[in-house]
Amino acid sequence: MRRPSRRSRLSADGVAVVRRAAGLCLRYPDRELFDRLPLIRAALAETGAHPPVAAVAAFAEHLAGQEPLRAEEHYVSVFDLRNRRSLHLTWWIDGDTRRRGLSLAAIKERYRAHGLTPPGSDELPDYLPVILEYATLERADGTALLQEHRAGLELLKFALIKAATPYARLLEAVCGTLPGASPGTPEEAARMARRPVGGGPELVGLDAIGLPSSHPIATTGGLK
Repeated sequence: MRRPSRRSRLSADGVAVVRRAAGLCLRYPDRELFDRLPLIRAALAETGAHPPVAAVAAFAEHLAGQEPLRAEEHYVSVFDLRNRRSLHLTWWIDGDTRRRGLSLAAIKERYRAHGLTPPGSDELPDYLPVILEYATLERADGTALLQEHRAGLELLKFALIKAATPYARLLEAVCGTLPGASPGTPEEAARMARRPVGGGPELVGLDAIGLPSSHPIATTGGLK
């Protein structure tokens, strides 16, 4: 007797498609993005039925049905300058501190080590769409980089869920491409982040998802 077949996992190519599509959809919804939506949706349709694929496809369908001006206004309201839902991953742990500058420099060097030119002055290297593009070009190290910032990704996801925005689907998809289960609560996501030995900045931005910014964190030892 044959055993029931297990549901197939998303292939490495499928993961790359999800990450690239999510990264594009997380950019400002200008005319260029709207023009790319048919290609994005077609690529997702060819990738197969998997939860991360379905999540990005649902967002792309939603965006395609929006008036451009309304889409722009919603994007600005979600990803505002107050960093409540920052797309810059180092902010979630380092905040606006000197330590963040070191983290940004380390990411730039990572890009250069793989023969890629870091983004110019108009984009920071920790901008999630840039990191997701990197993760499609350098899949192994891109996955490692995303995993290193898993706490920030998960906290951003919860912040977007709380804001009741369709952009939460994109973060659910990105987190769904990473190894291991996602945390079930913001508190669990916060516990994924640790301060370095000897102290350091606590995880910031927790007030955006209903936690105080003083929430205790345990101490431990566009690419061109």
